[in-house]
Amino acid sequence: MTHLTRRGVLGTGISGTAALLAAPALIRPAFAADTVKLGCLFSSSGTMANLEGRLNHVVRMAADAINGRGGVNGRQIEVLTSDPASDWPLYAQVGRQMLQQEKVAALFGCWTSVSRKSVLPVVEQNDGLLFYPLHFEGDENSKNVVYVNSPPASSVLPAVDYLMGPDGVGAKRFFMIGSDYVWPRTINKQLKGYWKSKGIPESAWREEYVPFGFSNFQTLVNQVRSFASQPGGQAIVVLTVVGSSIPDFLREFANQGISATDVPILGLDMVEADLEGLDTAKLVSHLNCWAYLQAAKGERNQKFLADWAAYVKAKNVPFSADTVIDPMVSAYDSVNLWALAAAKAGSFAVPEVRKAFAGLSFDDPSGYTLTMTGENNYVSRGVFIGSVNEKRGFDVLWQSPDAPKPVPFSPYG
Repeated sequence: MTHLTRRGVLGTGISGTAALLAAPALIRPAFAADTVKLGCLFSSSGTMANLEGRLNHVVRMAADAINGRGGVNGRQIEVLTSDPASDWPLYAQVGRQMLQQEKVAALFGCWTSVSRKSVLPVVEQNDGLLFYPLHFEGDENSKNVVYVNSPPASSVLPAVDYLMGPDGVGAKRFFMIGSDYVWPRTINKQLKGYWKSKGIPESAWREEYVPFGFSNFQTLVNQVRSFASQPGGQAIVVLTVVGSSIPDFLREFANQGISATDVPILGLDMVEADLEGLDTAKLVSHLNCWAYLQAAKGERNQKFLADWAAYVKAKNVPFSADTVIDPMVSAYDSVNLWALAAAKAGSFAVPEVRKAFAGLSFDDPSGYTLTMTGENNYVSRGVFIGSVNEKRGFDVLWQSPDAPKPVPFSPYG
């Protein structure tokens, strides 16, 4: 493994010691010159580390599997990683370095929408490709980004509808708690528009925002308790905090003795990894919604789980061999979609790869077949609603009958 430290960040005007501080080292394996490079923009430190750090490894796992089958267009894949340290401007700096200096064929990265939007002008200015593995707020359609996960119409709205309906809890009132950045604020703006279209009055909801990495939720949970005790029908929490704030919120909710039968939580960014170390007996039946759950049925998922466990053991990966989350699978899907497109194009040039997206399909571990069309760079995929169980995981409560066509722009925003 070679550690490459750059003495300058291209295009930033930074030099000398300041550049060394601003530009994280790029890490890559020792490969022959005749390779094709892919770059990762996932943090292994800071508030997003426990989640994003896993994605560096699963990108390598996917690349290793493709290399074992002969690579792409006669070349082996070389994966470069770095650590943007959960610092949003650093994602853009490292992305620029990877595109301009390392000449990567594609970038795979970002968790938060603020980091994606930091990288967006970089890939557009350099005509690069960013494969983005998170479900997000939509309302964006760049030819330089492949939106591998679901916009709200495919994931958030079905989950909210479920909770509002007879199979859910007949929710009529909504307490929105989010991290203070574009994804929670945009999602909540869309939800308010959706509820207004259903005739729900503004008095039926409340929204609060906290900084990244916020951990002391005692006051906010007290406010949820007060809100839920007011008349007007069943209240739920729509939770859009991210990173380390998720387990901190869940822990405080459980500590105050509020159960899912009292006030259900719909955690829109909550994944299996957020439950590690928690006593989930007190959190049973809180919900999430994603395009993949570890509990998904089928041989493809069982193979993926076994492959990840074997990879963790073989490579001494510092994450659980027993925990798989949607963005890991989406990152794996991303590498495979890129490889399929590059092989179809017979080229690594971005314009040619982009032309090859139309008609692509990939059978992913969720059990659904992912597809792309020529209309945009969104990927059609299924959706699950999960329910927390006592074993620090999610049971599949509901899943879509097929992979719905993505709706990039919300009519409710």
